[in-house]
Amino acid sequence: MSDKSLKTYNVHIVKADSPAEQPVEKGATSAQVKEQADAFAFGWVEPTLEFEGLSIHVKHSSILPQCIRAYKYNIAGFGIGVRYKMDYSTETPEMKNEYTKAENIINLLNMDKDTKEVFEDVIEARETYGISYIEALRNVGGEVDGIEFIINTKSIRKTAPLEPYVDVDYNINGQTETRKRKFCKYRQTTGNKTVYFKEMGDPRIMNKTTGKYVDALAPEDQANEIMEFAIGTEIYGEIRWIGQILGVDGARKAEELNNRYFGEGRHTPLLILIKNGKLSDGSFEKLKAYMNDIKGESGQHSFMVLEAESADSTTLLDQEKPPEIQTVPLAEILQKDELFQDYLNNNRKKVQSAFLLPDLYVGYTTDFNRATAQTAMEITEEQVFQPERASLAWVINHKLLKDYNFKYVEAYFKSPNVTNPEDLSAILSICERAGGLSPNKAKEIAYNALGETAEAYPGEWGEIPVAYLRSSVAIAGKLKGLDTTESVTEELAAQIEKATKSGDRDIAAIMKEVRSLLLDVGDMQGKGDADVEESY
Repeated sequence: MSDKSLKTYNVHIVKADSPAEQPVEKGATSAQVKEQADAFAFGWVEPTLEFEGLSIHVKHSSILPQCIRAYKYNIAGFGIGVRYKMDYSTETPEMKNEYTKAENIINLLNMDKDTKEVFEDVIEARETYGISYIEALRNVGGEVDGIEFIINTKSIRKTAPLEPYVDVDYNINGQTETRKRKFCKYRQTTGNKTVYFKEMGDPRIMNKTTGKYVDALAPEDQANEIMEFAIGTEIYGEIRWIGQILGVDGARKAEELNNRYFGEGRHTPLLILIKNGKLSDGSFEKLKAYMNDIKGESGQHSFMVLEAESADSTTLLDQEKPPEIQTVPLAEILQKDELFQDYLNNNRKKVQSAFLLPDLYVGYTTDFNRATAQTAMEITEEQVFQPERASLAWVINHKLLKDYNFKYVEAYFKSPNVTNPEDLSAILSICERAGGLSPNKAKEIAYNALGETAEAYPGEWGEIPVAYLRSSVAIAGKLKGLDTTESVTEELAAQIEKATKSGDRDIAAIMKEVRSLLLDVGDMQGKGDADVEESY
């Protein structure tokens, strides 16, 4: 063996200077085995379900469009708002500026439609295909200042998260934290044209025509980012009604069968039975013409005579049997109403169950009254729509608006007021009697019920409970003699006399002590007021 065939390997052992200078990042990346990632690590993944078929199922279903529309309008349909992350005691100019900036950014994310309508489209596509996409556009400062809904969801393909891990910076409470992540690639193919996208948050530069990462590239040739909204953990998501596909398909076929009945169904209402003979040729032609011309007024107040002739060719007179004509109605075997009504109704309920929607949200309201409708709305809000709104709001704040580093404000999806007025009235009455309702809180509740914004009353008295204010003013006024007709002492004297007559001596003794205490307080306050007047 010659020296040229030998290979030389250099081994270097690198040690950190100290744990403080170079921390161990053992847990910086996930070690779990993901089947999809391993199977498609180097290629593009195809959906397990045909998107075109899912779209056809939704269009032809008698219940899926209502369920999807209920999600669309109740999750994002009430709009997107801005609020403070905490209940700050005072509002600084910096906080006001950040609030206004966040409002302007959200309102201008899309120039063709309201931002909330973009997310309505996202929800509709996601509930149809299990996944939907938004294209994010960044300004020169690297901040997202525009979003576009990708209408043709069926044209998007993606990879599983690809190696290598990339360092990504996150701003958490004013501090920057670095985490390692793997990102997917996306591509959209329409006709003969293919455009590549990178995953939202990927800091690398990608060529939009080749899908390759590069060190530098002109801005117009760089790939934009895609933010996906998927249901479940499958790589292309999973439709919410995956378990009801057979029922949806069967319901459609049942509807088609009922529809075909009007054009191809058999409508034979009567059977004419001939015994020991046959219809004469003339009777047969007469019956045929009658069945063709029975429509409209021509068939009213008319009758038909059928003649039959014997089918027996014998000449023996004693063996002749006269022919007999018998009519047998067949109306009871005709289809009187649509077939498979129970099957269709059960399938409808199963689909609604997959969406966790009561009948009220899909147009079936015959079994509801005010109490059951209120309960259905409250439960659906708590278990369905509010969690979905919170999930979408998290995506907006932690992905779309991440690079703005807002410290005080956050975006949220507005929700309807489903509070029962009767329950609210009862709660407020109890709170008011117990002294727990302030003027500002009462004003806020009243304005919210009217759909308006309330501003707090100026002064500290607006935060003091009404019952406390009323009792304090009344006691102070009576102690100062402002109410001479119904003073506290006179009221106590009357109560003491009443208790004495009824024999409640213990209560009378306590009232006497209270009366004497109030008189002492009034004397002390009167002296204090006199001293104040002398000082002036």
